[in-house]
Amino acid sequence: MPFRLETRLWLPAPIDRVFAFFADASNLETLTPSFLHFRLLSPGVEMRRGATIDYRLRLHGMPFRWRSEITAWEPESRFRDEQRRGPYRYWRHSHLFRTERDGTIVEDGVDYEVPGGYVVHQLLVGPDLIRIFTYRQERLREIFGGDAHEPIRVVIQRKL
Repeated sequence: MPFRLETRLWLPAPIDRVFAFFADASNLETLTPSFLHFRLLSPGVEMRRGATIDYRLRLHGMPFRWRSEITAWEPESRFRDEQRRGPYRYWRHSHLFRTERDGTIVEDGVDYEVPGGYVVHQLLVGPDLIRIFTYRQERLREIFGGDAHEPIRVVIQRKL
């Protein structure tokens, strides 16, 4: 059963600076909550179409190795990573960037499917993803600034 996660955040920073932050794979550790015990295994990877990124993490006591491939790369506009090895049946994460109000809108769109289907998603995966992506947006605000009154928006919906 497929799901979709969406986030949207405005940052008061120019698009070139925001995109450069995302273009450095080592910043994945900065954007990942400590409860995941995330470690990048491929330091110095050049972000481009076809690049692969390996990392490990631990969730609910279970260790995972994950490999992502960058399948789209358009500097200062968008990029997409897709799981090649990892805990999901599939995972496609699109990152979109656009200039708005003298700052940058950062949007995430993740299409994914989990082993165990709806029940596992509702009990474990969905709440974990909301927590992870909320943390990510909070960290981006700490790094780039932002309106603390603008609500953090992380939405998951079931795809039909």
